[in-house]
Parts: sequence; structure tokens; C-alpha cells
Amino acid sequence: MARFYGMIGFAIQKEAKPGVWKDEIVERPYYGDVLRNMRKLQNGEGVNDDINVANQVEIVADPFANENFFAMRYVTVMGAKWKVTSVEVKYPRLVLTIGGIYNGGTKT
Repeated sequence: MARFYGMIGFAIQKEAKPGVWKDEIVERPYYGDVLRNMRKLQNGEGVNDDINVANQVEIVADPFANENFFAMRYVTVMGAKWKVTSVEVKYPRLVLTIGGIYNGGTKT
């Protein structure tokens, strides 16, 4: 089993001005294990196929991750940000399934 160390991005809602809420990305580092490491190609609308991964990463969760697992948006693996498609709670660990490239907002 391979080891994992990387940043995980959480989208935490903050009030920008009264009545207006925006997602603020908070990145935190985590350790864990890579449970499954595979890739698949999907026919896209463009000329080239889309690359998706179906990896599972199990992290050792701290209290912040346990309280905000619903807000996980991406995991940084090998220099790329990948979408978190599902999170399974196995206290004290979290099993993250990651999919395609994450194209949303990032930490500025």
C-alpha cells in the first residue's frame, strides 16, 4: 500500500457582506494511504478523451476534517487537483474517492 501526503481543499462559507455568503477555500495538509490507484479514459465532447481517476485515499482525520468532511472539494495528488466525489467516514479515518480534474475555485 502506497503512502499519501497532500493538501485537501475545503470550501468553507464566509459572509462577504451582510446577507452575501461566499465559499472560501481552506487548504490543509493530511497523511494517509492510497487504497486504490487507477485511471480511465472517457470519451469527451472534444478531440481528446478526458482522463479520470478512480483513486481512493484514506487519510488520518483531525477534528477539522471530521467536522467539515462535507465541504471537501479537492485533493492534490502528483501536482494536480482532483475532485472529491465521495467521502466515507471510518473514524478516525476518512476514505476519499477522487474523480476528474477539479476546475473550481482554489486558495488565492
